[in-house]
Amino acid sequence: MDRKSLIIGASLGVVTSLAVIGLMYLGWQWFEFPFVPFDIFDWMARALPGDIVTFGIDTIVGLIDALGIGNTSSTAKLIEQAIAVGQLVMGGALFGAAVAYFGQRNSKSAPVYGSIGGLLLLAATLYIENYLNNLEEGIALGAVWLAILLVGWGWVLGGFIRDAGPSLSGESEAPMTRRQFLGVAGAGSLAVGIASLGLGSLFGKGSSQATATPVESPDPIDGDPFGASLTSGEAVSPSPEELASRPGAVPGTRPELTRTKDFYRIDINVGPVPSISTSDWRLVIGGLVENELELTMDELREMPSVTQILTMQCISNSIGGDLTGTTRWTGVRFKDVLAKAGLMPEAKEAFIRSADDFFEGVKMDDIMDDRTLLVYEMDGLPLPEKHGYPLRIYIPNRYGMKQPKWIESIHMVDEEVKGYWVIRGWSKNAYVRTTSVVDTVQVDMLSESDVENVAAGGIAWAGARGISKVEVQVDDGAWEQAELRSPPLSPLSWVQWRYYWSDYQPGKHEFRVRCYDGDGQLQITEDGPPRPDGATGIHSYPVRI
Repeated sequence: MDRKSLIIGASLGVVTSLAVIGLMYLGWQWFEFPFVPFDIFDWMARALPGDIVTFGIDTIVGLIDALGIGNTSSTAKLIEQAIAVGQLVMGGALFGAAVAYFGQRNSKSAPVYGSIGGLLLLAATLYIENYLNNLEEGIALGAVWLAILLVGWGWVLGGFIRDAGPSLSGESEAPMTRRQFLGVAGAGSLAVGIASLGLGSLFGKGSSQATATPVESPDPIDGDPFGASLTSGEAVSPSPEELASRPGAVPGTRPELTRTKDFYRIDINVGPVPSISTSDWRLVIGGLVENELELTMDELREMPSVTQILTMQCISNSIGGDLTGTTRWTGVRFKDVLAKAGLMPEAKEAFIRSADDFFEGVKMDDIMDDRTLLVYEMDGLPLPEKHGYPLRIYIPNRYGMKQPKWIESIHMVDEEVKGYWVIRGWSKNAYVRTTSVVDTVQVDMLSESDVENVAAGGIAWAGARGISKVEVQVDDGAWEQAELRSPPLSPLSWVQWRYYWSDYQPGKHEFRVRCYDGDGQLQITEDGPPRPDGATGIHSYPVRI
């Protein structure tokens, strides 16, 4: 087999794959047809062994942390999307090389071989789309669209390979004619143009569909900038007067409340999240209950609601990472909803399934916790789509991997449930680790004559256990106690701390922080990776004074 012919075939496969991807994107945006690159990636995330999936997660998060290239959750999604598109481009190269290989004896048959390859791609694609339940609605149109694209791709690719020189049959080494050259070049330009139109939109504007609900927080309430007076239930916040009397935070410390648009998003979807209409949506409650129910959102909202300020963190978060946030959520107590159905005595766990096929189990202790909520509002507005609209769950003291979004059904069972990430090698219980972070060390103000201290600030968090003490160490000095901005916004939120270093000297220094939970237990100081139970270790912050 002529190596040059393989290279030509692979090159044409790459060029034509870009056009196909661009057309797929336009069909996805205009007619909601499947976008195959993302769907292949989502299928791989669900079907591949857990070790491979979590290795990929660890690699992406580690790369983002090491390079400091932006917000972890949004950057990770962009990387996943680029990988998804890149996979199909590489597949196009292999497709083109295969057509060139099989067409070596008779290049005129290359379009036929390409069409056969397109049919095989179509069969594999339909299997994946069916696996993801993407063809339940509009299956005929979606299948026809994919058939036109994939079989047509093979035919056109084979035609280009047939026309490209040298001849794949080896009968002639003459270069392609001027007409053939112009034809291939023109088709290649068209392919790149289509790809640019589609992929430019994909990576320029992002892939998320417009949300059905607003995502900006309402204006702060006069005299209550945190909305503490709106909280209720077991985790009610301190009064606005108590919060206002606290010392200020060191400039540069992350805000106590995370803006909705900045709240991290981690889920199993590389592309758009589920888009659900509440007019059709029902929360199905079944299994070991006295009365199976289908509750509408209006019926949930008619039940007594609870609002609480809380911190949530992804179990993949590294020490000092940004996969964490604090917000105000409103919902109904989980146990109150299940009480409407009537729990049978043998019920032990709740099996929750989401619209994106994510699933998790909730233990009875968590079900009966007054702070465990089925959440439908974030900062006083309906949940944004990317954060679980119309319904998600919050469970105290658990990482986000245990807390499904886009909830559709809850079934009570009499056995332990292994959730989506548990069967892929992550923590069975996902209890949050005690952690502390240095957010800032203020050195810009040292030139002012009245500044005698170097100020450092950050946060500490131990779930619902609270924080009793934070200590800071500079270089190899003694651990010194920092000041807590106490009380925190909520019994469920992180607490800000501040520390002043008066014996500073010019040069390079390193600030380190550790904390103790509300029971006086020191955080785990040994370095440990996020997988399987959450990251551990001491956060450090280098600075030059």
